[in-house]
Amino acid sequence: MKLTSGNILLALVIGTALLCSACTRKPASFEEKRAEMVRTQIEQRGIKHEGIKKAFLAVPREEFVIDEYKDRAYEDNEAPIGHGQSLDRPFENAIMLLALDIDPGERALEVGTGSGYLASLMAQLADEVFTIEIVPEIADMARAHIQRLGYGNIHVKTGDGFIGWPEHAPFHAIVMTASPNKVPEPLAEQLAEGGRIVLPMGGTEKFQELVLFEKKDGKLVEKTRLIPATFVPMKGKILEE
Repeated sequence: MKLTSGNILLALVIGTALLCSACTRKPASFEEKRAEMVRTQIEQRGIKHEGIKKAFLAVPREEFVIDEYKDRAYEDNEAPIGHGQSLDRPFENAIMLLALDIDPGERALEVGTGSGYLASLMAQLADEVFTIEIVPEIADMARAHIQRLGYGNIHVKTGDGFIGWPEHAPFHAIVMTASPNKVPEPLAEQLAEGGRIVLPMGGTEKFQELVLFEKKDGKLVEKTRLIPATFVPMKGKILEE
């Protein structure tokens, strides 16, 4: 097409209009981003569990990441929380929750609190959540987030998750967010009969897998290998085993 002064003027007018439209368009709210995350990252990937979807809609993920990352908290990526750690991808958390199959009235244990996001999701499904963080500064951060958001059924403990939380056992569901090379025996003992435990098996290996175990007749039985995973290796007493 031959360029004329009229064509150039028309192009400038259209371009300016589009630019103004983009400038005046209202940015998506966190609620809208949260709903889009549930739709595209969870539901469209096959997780239809209504309780899990409601949990993700209820918990403000942006409150658990560093301030500079809040606007990107709902992307399909890990999200930094500070202290060199990050939240898992939302889909990974959803897979964990689906495998744990938490019912109302049940009690859950988490090993590796991080900033408290997964515990807060579990608190929407379980009666009580007990969560243990080995790094004191991170445990304090999680407590602050959880208290600010008013989740009264979450209990945070600073300590080595290897030994679990025997005073509140048995637990119907246990999840680990740090990778061991085997299931810690105290956690197996604290799991209720018929209970489920999900953990990233592999320890210091480069490639890990999220694995689901169930307790039957007092013993752990591997049920299924869920998805490949990359978690920090578990620290503390397990290194002495």
